Amino acid sequence: MVIFNKTKRSGVKKPFRLEEIWRIRTRLEIENSLMQLAVLNLAIDSKLRASDLLSLRVCDVSSQDKIFSRVKHIQRKTDIEVQFEITTRTQQSLMKWILISSLNASDYLFPSQR
Repeated sequence: MVIFNKTKRSGVKKPFRLEEIWRIRTRLEIENSLMQLAVLNLAIDSKLRASDLLSLRVCDVSSQDKIFSRVKHIQRKTDIEVQFEITTRTQQSLMKWILISSLNASDYLFPSQR
């Protein structure tokens, strides 16, 4: 069900189609947007809300230059622990992002650009 407000549409949004995801990934790779590619890949793998993704720290997904293949995270909105797997493609994009950005274990994985 879609509810219309005066100026914007709200309600459940349609998920991305596989074709759209591949198109976005390709564009981000061409533009060398490492952080955005890592965010997209991790969002798809984890299915976490944006607020949960942005609150992740490097130590939540990696240890000593190795990205975990499985992660547990407590969602902020529901306070429920979720577990998800990180695919090889996502591990590679995260590792590139962490190395190029020189992030430490205690740093946010995706620091604010403000």
